[in-house]
Formats: sequence, C-alpha cells, structure tokens
Amino acid sequence: MMREGSVALALAGFAFLLTMIWGEPLLRVLRHLKVGESIRVDGPPSHVSKRGTPTMGGVLFIMPVVLITILLNGASLIGLAGVGRSIFLPLGTLAVFALLGSIDDWQKLRGKRHAGQKGMKARTKFAIQWVLAIAVAIGLRYVLDTPEVVLPGVVEFELNLGFWYIPLAALWIVFFSNAVNLTDGLDGLAGLIASTAFVVYGGIALFQGQLYLARFCFTLVGAIFGFLWFNVHPAQLFMGDTGSLALGAVLAVVALMTGQWLLLPLIAVMPVAVAMSVVLQVGYFKLTKGKRLFKMSPIQHHFELMGWSETQVVQRFWLISLLAAMLGFALAMS
Repeated sequence: MMREGSVALALAGFAFLLTMIWGEPLLRVLRHLKVGESIRVDGPPSHVSKRGTPTMGGVLFIMPVVLITILLNGASLIGLAGVGRSIFLPLGTLAVFALLGSIDDWQKLRGKRHAGQKGMKARTKFAIQWVLAIAVAIGLRYVLDTPEVVLPGVVEFELNLGFWYIPLAALWIVFFSNAVNLTDGLDGLAGLIASTAFVVYGGIALFQGQLYLARFCFTLVGAIFGFLWFNVHPAQLFMGDTGSLALGAVLAVVALMTGQWLLLPLIAVMPVAVAMSVVLQVGYFKLTKGKRLFKMSPIQHHFELMGWSETQVVQRFWLISLLAAMLGFALAMS
C-alpha cells in the first residue's frame, strides 16, 4: 500500500510538471488564435475585465493525463496486462466529454465572431451527453463488472440494482458533468473542487486495491494543479466546457467504479449546490412569473453581488468542499 501510494503521488508530480511545461506554449497558441472568452452582459461587473481571456484550456490538463495513462497502461491494450484495461473507460470518458465540450466552446467562439449562435443548442448537447453516459454505464456494468452500490458504513454489502443501474449511472454522469460545468464560473473554483474530490476517490481506490484507478486519479490531480497555476485569480486561462464537462463526467465514473457513488453528492457538495441553485432559480422564476430567488445564478455569482470578492467566494466554497470531502472519505472508510 505504501509503495503504491508513493507511485500515485509521483505520477501526480510528473503530471504537474508536464502540464506546467507546455502551459506557456499553449497560452501563446490560444492567444494567437484569439480563442477568447465572452462574458455575460448581465454578469457581475467585475467579470468585464475577463473578456478575451483564452478559453478551451481544459486541453492543458487533459492531454498530459491521456499521454501518461496510455504510456503506463498501453500494454493492456494488447492483452499483456489485463487488469490495466479498466482504466481506459474513465480515460475514454474524459476524452469524449472533452471533445463534446470543445465543439461547444468552438461554436461559441464562431457565434461571437459571426452571425449568431452561442454554442451548441442545449437540447443537442444534453442528448449527446445522455447517449455517451448510457454507453459508459453499459461498459461499467457489462464490461468491467464494477460494484453496483456499496453502502457507506456497511461492511462487505453490495446493493444490486439490476436493470436500474444503467439509467441511474447515466443520470449520475450527466448530472455531475453539468454540475461541474456550472461551477466553472470563477477563477480556480472548478479546478480546486474537482481536484479535492479526485484525491478522495483516489484514496478510496487505493484502499480497495484498485491501483490503476488510484494512479489515474492522482495523475489527474497533478495535471489539474498544473492547470490551476494558470487559472487562479487573475486567470490567464479558462478551462471552458472542454475541461468542465469532462471533469464532471469522469468524476462520476470514478465514483461509480469504486461503488461509493452515493457519497459523491457529499464529496462534491459545492457542484451539487451550484446545480441546484440554477434549478431553484429557474423554477422560482417561472412559478412567480419573474421574481428571483437569488440575485443571480449559479449561486457563486449571488455571493459576488452580495459583496464578496471573487477570491473570497472561491476560498470559502473550497473550504466547504474540503471539509465535506474529508467527511465523505471517513464514511467510505468506516
């Protein structure tokens, strides 16, 4: 266990360095291509200065993770190390959701430059997410034969969901993909919260003996830390949908692979709160015919309009996430 933990931490360090090394060249390329973020007209006034900051930065941490994971586990593709093949499902999830997010980001940029459409239509993106999530859920159940539901605190008991596993697992993937996407509104917020959650699930995987999954989680954490070097306030780079959709989806997949996915709403409590704030705002607006429950949703912008600085919101949200993640880890280990 000690040796595997050391290997996982070493991979995190290597991923961090690799991400840092190619961060500056990527920034220059994105600036040259004028891949700049557009800012909501009705957003907090302090965000106006962010206009033009390069987006689609999720590729900064996704590419090192893909490279390292394939180099470490490539032999399993040809059957030389079968146990390592399990890691290609979360890796594939990361890649396909990043591709979906990059298409959406690019269409937003084209819409800004040309006539009109701000990104992919919501219905289209949502439908594609569901198709991808169902395919991943089928892989989890029938290819990897992952544990269905491990009840926290109940020793060696696994709840069998039968047919319902597929739609529930797909729902989890779609929900958290969008929840992390909605959380990505302030400098460093989504990266800090996601990396904390991946540390917890990496630890859970390590204790379960899922060594490949643990390595993958810590590799991703190191790469996210490298991205945060450029994304903390004032951000030089935004992850965009390229990064946020992928992070949320793969976080759900990792949780599902450990069987401890009932703890994910606790471990990732702030993305859940952010997503629910949007649902409540929209529902309240419709019920009251125009009134608002929050000054603005997602809820991080509500606190900004209340007078909190951006760094205060990020730090306080992350502190809550850290405490919730610690509690979630304790429950998983009980």
